[in-house]
Amino acid sequence: MSGANDTADVPIKEPSAADEFWQGVRDELPLMFGVIPFGLVFGVIGIESGLTSLQTILLSSILFGGASQVVFAQLWAGGVPALILGSSVCVINIRHVLYSASVASYLQHLSLGWRLLLGYLLTDEAYAVSIRRFTDGCSGKFQHFHLLGSGSLLWASWQTSTIAGVVVGETIPESWSLTFAIPLTFIAIIAPIMRTRAEIAAAVSAGILAIVGQSLPWNSWLVIAALGGIAAGWLVNRHNNSKRRKQ
Repeated sequence: MSGANDTADVPIKEPSAADEFWQGVRDELPLMFGVIPFGLVFGVIGIESGLTSLQTILLSSILFGGASQVVFAQLWAGGVPALILGSSVCVINIRHVLYSASVASYLQHLSLGWRLLLGYLLTDEAYAVSIRRFTDGCSGKFQHFHLLGSGSLLWASWQTSTIAGVVVGETIPESWSLTFAIPLTFIAIIAPIMRTRAEIAAAVSAGILAIVGQSLPWNSWLVIAALGGIAAGWLVNRHNNSKRRKQ
């Protein structure tokens, strides 16, 4: 009996910074099957849109957001006015504000330098795996290294695949259909975390609006679908909250 009690009293060792970092890398690895083809596709799209090789590569490190980079390149190729191009990219990147708000309480104790670095790395795929770590109930003083690990792997893979797309993109057979990697990547991110009616309503509404609006000029269906999805999710969430208050 005393042996059992002694074992129960042994404290659980808190993960070190290295443990958290490499766990973030391991958690991010499965998503690379979609990210790497996505990066290759963007490298090709960037060149085809009229950007130079250097501009395409720098866009991946400066903007560092797959969906917004593809939209930027497509609108640039279509000669869309700068105001519409910029506003479209900004609307698509609004989701990063939501990501930041979601992780703020877990990172607020860090220095400004840390928060700037992690904010830069806070993209869709990195958020998807690290928010699960932050909310798993096992908080620790080094948990932010999980986001550093997931984000670093994503950054390195994205830059490398973009460069590869720029260099060898023209030799990739069209039969490989690598463009399918773009929606596949986001499906892999979104599907596992959709649990509430509001989240499902937002995804379904945005998808329907994107399909219906394909004929709209300047790829404005992107903005309409994004705003429509946000509105649908907000309305369903508001309705659910109203029902709870009446009960």
